[in-house]
Amino acid sequence: MAAVNGNGKEVTDVPVPPSSLIRRVSSRSIRNSISEEKENGDVCAGKGSFVNKYSKKPEALKNFHLNDAESELEVPGTPMTPRTSTTPGHENCTFHHDLELDHRPPTREALLPDMANSYRLLLTGLGEDPERQGLLKTPERAAKAMLFFTKGYDQSLEEVLNNAIFDEDTDEMVVVKDIEMFSMCEHHLVPFYGKVSIGYLPQGKILGLSKLARIVEIFCRRLQVQERLTKQIAVAVTQAVRPAGVAVVIEGVHMCMVMRGVQKINSKTVTSTMLGVFRDDPKTREEFLNLVHSK
Repeated sequence: MAAVNGNGKEVTDVPVPPSSLIRRVSSRSIRNSISEEKENGDVCAGKGSFVNKYSKKPEALKNFHLNDAESELEVPGTPMTPRTSTTPGHENCTFHHDLELDHRPPTREALLPDMANSYRLLLTGLGEDPERQGLLKTPERAAKAMLFFTKGYDQSLEEVLNNAIFDEDTDEMVVVKDIEMFSMCEHHLVPFYGKVSIGYLPQGKILGLSKLARIVEIFCRRLQVQERLTKQIAVAVTQAVRPAGVAVVIEGVHMCMVMRGVQKINSKTVTSTMLGVFRDDPKTREEFLNLVHSK
C-alpha cells in the first residue's frame, strides 16, 4: 500500500506497530499526541503524525485483532470510549476503542473520581461551596454510596446462586415472605423500599432459601421501577429452578411520592407477578396470597 511522507514523496512500505505497542495504545495517548501536534503546528495531511502512522494499515490491525494469541494483558485502565467500527470478532465489544484491545468495562472503583467530580459540580450548581469543611469529602462519600446503591449491576444470577440448587422430590409450595428491599427510583434517583414475598412450586429442584433474598438484592440494587423489579425477580426464580409456577408480590413506599410531588406519606404501592400455575389456577394463587398476608 503506497503512502506519502512529509516531503511529498511516495513511500511503499509503511511500518505497522508491533503487537506489544498496539496493546498499549489508548484513546488517551492518541488524544495527548494530537494535542501536542496541534500545539506544535504539526497536524496536517502531509505530516507523518501519530494518528496517520498507525491508521495506514487498518487491515493489519484487523488481522491482529483476530490472530494475536496473547489473551491475558495487564492494562492500566479501561477506556470508556464507544467503538467506532465493527472490527471482525469484536462487534459486541462496547468498552474499547478500535486500537484498545482491553474488553473489560471499568471497575467500579475506577468510576469514583469522575462520579465525585459530578457531585462536586452538583453542589456548586446548588450554590454551595464544596470546599467548606462539612462538604469537603461529601462528593467522594456520595459517589461511594451511589455505587453501593447500584451494586446489583455487577452481580449475575449464576454468581449469586453459587450452585445452591438441590434435587428434592417435592412439589409443595415454598414461600419466603417479607424480604426487606431497598432500591432507587430511576425517575428521580430517590429511594423506594418495602417488602418482597416470593413463592414457587418445585418440580424436583429446590433453591437454597437465602438465595431468594439474594435474587431480590441483585435486582433491587439498581435503578428501578417497582413494576419491572417484580417481574425480574419472578423470571430469575424461573430460570434458576424451572418450577411449575412462581409468584412475587412487592409492597413498596416511594419517596418520590412522599418527599416531593403529591407528598402522600401513607401511600403504598403493591405489584405482583404470577407465572405458570399461579397465573392459571385461582386456588393456587389464593393459597399463596393467604400465606403472604397471614401474620
